[in-house]
Amino acid sequence: MHRFMQRGMVILFASICFLLSGIKAFAQEMPSDYQEVLKSLDRKGDFKAGVLKVNIPRNDLKMTIQGFSTPTPFGFGGWVALTKAADGSDVMMGDLVLLQDEVNPILSALLDKGIDVTALHNHFFWDDPHVFFMHVHGMGKAADLARQVKPGLDLIGHVKPEAAAPASSGGTPLDTAKLAKIVGHDGEQSGAVYKITVGRDDLGMKEHGAVINARMGLNTWAAFVGTQEDAAIAGDVAMLENEVTPVLKALRKNGLDVVAIHHHMTGDRPVVIFLHYWGRGPAEKLAVGFKAALDELGKGSKQ
Repeated sequence: MHRFMQRGMVILFASICFLLSGIKAFAQEMPSDYQEVLKSLDRKGDFKAGVLKVNIPRNDLKMTIQGFSTPTPFGFGGWVALTKAADGSDVMMGDLVLLQDEVNPILSALLDKGIDVTALHNHFFWDDPHVFFMHVHGMGKAADLARQVKPGLDLIGHVKPEAAAPASSGGTPLDTAKLAKIVGHDGEQSGAVYKITVGRDDLGMKEHGAVINARMGLNTWAAFVGTQEDAAIAGDVAMLENEVTPVLKALRKNGLDVVAIHHHMTGDRPVVIFLHYWGRGPAEKLAVGFKAALDELGKGSKQ
């Protein structure tokens, strides 16, 4: 009996050791290149279900919604994630939680390094401070993706807000003829606003046999207000998926801020993404920026 108990204890001990070694091995399953990603980004993360998830929480923000305190796990924990593609390369996706003043500097930093930005929108109403959520995408080697995304991540929490200049009290009225010439399309005057609308008839979109044209919302537009010296521009760009990154780069290169990237329709073919933007400065400069974005549209159909 004593010998039987001894044998049972040995088996139990061996089983526990095996179990512990299995747990230890599971904890060490993270690929070495993913371990290097965490070191490179100087962030914490975990590896589960074949995915490395890097945590980018906004613990620096004291968030409230309608005055109700909402801690970071409530919906303010940003992240990027990597997983292996069939060819051994990596696919990266992520969702960054950004203050309004952080959006465009980080957008530019990511675009400059080859990271795509695929959506920009809010998740909440009445949040204080007001935050936006930026979705990112990249493909390549894990180490390269880490290097590409790092400059953008390093800006989170470190962008100084720019003071808005007061609107000028006088100046030259908008030269709408000059703006139309720069853009290459005529616009319409509505009170103090001059608006240029350009349809995407090149897409030939239909729904249930009905033609979806500019009047149905399939258009790109720019609205100008102010003076020739100090104007504001706002607008919307209707883009195919492969046009998103070129348009973003064109707008940012010309100093225009991107404020939203999202769908307006579901079930549309081809898929069309809409981008809303804003800018302020000399009217001609704003028109040049809009024209640069407009020139990125329809290139496939022009070849």
